[in-house]
Amino acid sequence: MPRRARDKSNSGIYHVILMGINKQAIFEEEEDYARFAETLTKYKEISGYKLFAYCLMGNHLHLLLKVEKEDLDVIVKRIAGSYVYWFNLKYARSGHLFQDRFKSEAVEGDSYFMTALRYIHHNPVKAGLCKKLEAYKFSSYKDYLKGKSGLVDVDFVFSMISRAEFERYNQQECDYKGPDVTKPKIHLRDADAKVIIAEISRCKSASEFQLLEPEERRRQIKRLREKGLSIRQISRLTGISKGIIEKVK
Repeated sequence: MPRRARDKSNSGIYHVILMGINKQAIFEEEEDYARFAETLTKYKEISGYKLFAYCLMGNHLHLLLKVEKEDLDVIVKRIAGSYVYWFNLKYARSGHLFQDRFKSEAVEGDSYFMTALRYIHHNPVKAGLCKKLEAYKFSSYKDYLKGKSGLVDVDFVFSMISRAEFERYNQQECDYKGPDVTKPKIHLRDADAKVIIAEISRCKSASEFQLLEPEERRRQIKRLREKGLSIRQISRLTGISKGIIEKVK
């Protein structure tokens, strides 16, 4: 069945979501978050886009950007390809890191734009990673608080509202859902699950877990299941396919 064509944005602005393949972690350490931010900065100049917001989560990320010089597919391919190349070298892995088809939504009108921006900044709070927006290090919210940024085009937002108005607006609840992203049902927070995985398997990253011998990997998966981790959560945090994990009894 042919893929559905992406909705074309008349404004050129899109809300983009990149998800780890099998919902696995795409950022293992703080260096990885920093590297992705550097990649965004590099390709802003090459691809000629404007970036209004971003949020880097454990297994996915959000971008609010405006295409100008290159098409959206080209921009995302450049960004993702560069980061995956670096990530695979660092963690001695190979193959895909992101799901093949990223999600995007055309953003039209100032009201919709501001709602999408607020939604992106609220992601870490909704995920339970922090209690306040300003406490999360890997989003563009801090760039707006500073009032300037080499990466984020904050002037566009501040041409519409003041900094004080921006802060008040972003503190309000947000019921916008964004592009469809299936959220796994888990009993343990990912942060707690990652600690359990590290303690049981002695692996420092998902890439290291994937290098375990098949029988040892099966044994570790069984122990993780016994500790209460769901099949989807183990798959998301280790990069092992859901089908393999389901066969472990």
